[in-house]
Amino acid sequence: MCVRGSYGPPNAHTSPTTIRRVQLPAPFEPVGDHIGIALPGGRALFTTRRGGVSTGPYASLNLGRWIDDDADAVDRNRQILADTIGLPLDALLQGRQVHGNRIERRAVGDRALPEADGQATTMRGLAPAVITADCLPIALIAEGAVAMLHAGWRGLAAGVIEEGVNVVRDLGGEGEIQGAIGPGAGACCYEVGPEVHQAFGHEPARGTIDLKAIAADRLHAAGVAKVHEVGLCTICSDPQLFFSHRRDRGVTGRQAGVVWRARDDRPIRGRQAGVAWRS
Repeated sequence: MCVRGSYGPPNAHTSPTTIRRVQLPAPFEPVGDHIGIALPGGRALFTTRRGGVSTGPYASLNLGRWIDDDADAVDRNRQILADTIGLPLDALLQGRQVHGNRIERRAVGDRALPEADGQATTMRGLAPAVITADCLPIALIAEGAVAMLHAGWRGLAAGVIEEGVNVVRDLGGEGEIQGAIGPGAGACCYEVGPEVHQAFGHEPARGTIDLKAIAADRLHAAGVAKVHEVGLCTICSDPQLFFSHRRDRGVTGRQAGVVWRARDDRPIRGRQAGVAWRS
């Protein structure tokens, strides 16, 4: 299911779509041009494509470094993201994503790019991040530890969620773990071949698959107490909001999911965004 705002198809006579024109399910809420969620122990931000400096098919907040966008523009966009969450650029913890299940445990912001599809930390002031353009960005938040996962169908089938939950627990995450699933390909649009359905124990056939429902089921089965799903499909949402590898036939940018430990768990709503995301 997709959450839709009041907009129609983009054309020369419509104003640019912003996330504030989209009905977000609580506890998700707009934070500037992006989507935020505050949970006990941490916060997560899921970016849109708005608010950056890239042009053409990468306009404008492209955060992908291994595509054909201008490298200087991507560096500036990454700095914009760091400024948005009130942390230095080195605090963004990222890896080279390979659609696997490896989660990297990080204790320092060193700009290393380990081959991994998740980043996790116990350290305040660091922000695990993944980039996506139809795959699911999934935040795991507990008191004492957080992780951000990159979950396409291969990663889900390989157990990236189960590994992510295990790492958060191993790092000392206490009490409930809550999960937040950001924008990604929805069951409305994500058509796949029989091999993908078969990977999840379904009858092998061609048709759409609901990765978000699979992810939610696996999060609950792994011990995540509450799962929040934003309900936005990157393929059929307004193309001014999200990059989509499927919709844009591979020539597109990447948005990000970022998570960090917060110093408090007060709701973001009603607070000045710049203050809220730095507290």
